[in-house]
Amino acid sequence: MKEITVLEKYPVFTLEINKNETGYQNIDEIFIYIKKQIEAHPIATYIGEFDHYAHTSGLAEGKIAEEILDAKNIICCFGKVLPKPEVLAVRPRAIGVAEMKESFVVSFMEAPNPDANAAMVKWVEGIVTY
Repeated sequence: MKEITVLEKYPVFTLEINKNETGYQNIDEIFIYIKKQIEAHPIATYIGEFDHYAHTSGLAEGKIAEEILDAKNIICCFGKVLPKPEVLAVRPRAIGVAEMKESFVVSFMEAPNPDANAAMVKWVEGIVTY
């Protein structure tokens, strides 16, 4: 797992998983696994999924890098406190998975809650099965 800065401002955790390092064949199978992790977590709640590839490819001005074959987000929330209204700006959490020819690139923006961050790191690293 690497920590990078995307677009010179967003702290992102990312892991590229070669397809021969996992038993998952596609993003939907990965999402079944992640959804089970969310549902088993004592605080996290599953919200839904977003097919970013379908959305972007459906736009007249949409552009997708050639090497990206599919791209989706699974969305959840770890919010156990709501101390002020502005906290809503950093919720919910999304884990993105892009399918490439030989790998899956999994990423999420750093969460302000270290426990949420640790859980997402564990879930993403759990995609590696070989």
